[in-house]
Amino acid sequence: MPLWLTVLLVIAAILFVLWLVSLINRFVRYENAIDNAWAQIDVQLQRRGELIPNLIETVKGYAKHEKETLDAVIRARSNMVSATSREGKMQAEGMLEGALGKLFALAEAYPDLKANQNFLQLQDELGHTENKIAYARQAYNDSVLRYNNAIETIPAKWFAGSRTEKPMLAAPEATRAVPKVQF
Repeated sequence: MPLWLTVLLVIAAILFVLWLVSLINRFVRYENAIDNAWAQIDVQLQRRGELIPNLIETVKGYAKHEKETLDAVIRARSNMVSATSREGKMQAEGMLEGALGKLFALAEAYPDLKANQNFLQLQDELGHTENKIAYARQAYNDSVLRYNNAIETIPAKWFAGSRTEKPMLAAPEATRAVPKVQF
């Protein structure tokens, strides 16, 4: 075999190995991005969980006979805090969103509560946190999409090994209901 052909084959082999290492490192980076995006969601869920007890205490003073609604929020928060898996947290988070919606609807029935500065501040903080959760969900789904595309497209698919598709986060059932607007 001529020397130039041997050198060419060695260079091609080295380039292939470098490409393969780069491809595997891309999978690792994408997996780490998914973990990071989930951690951001988790941080916001924790923040919301910390705000809820203060909100409940504020509402309790005004709506003593609305115990069922308050208990539902407390139960949903407890489920979210105790959930350990991503799927469990997201399911509990959907239940919490529904319970919070009922809590805020309850506030409409109590004008004094609606005017309470502490309640308004907590409601505003929760609103900002909900926006951050929505943004973090979007970032998570973007990371999952990038990863899933990487392991499903050829030629990377041939080298993805045992990596499998990751699930996207769906909107919680509580947020899928179409709100009624009446004038």
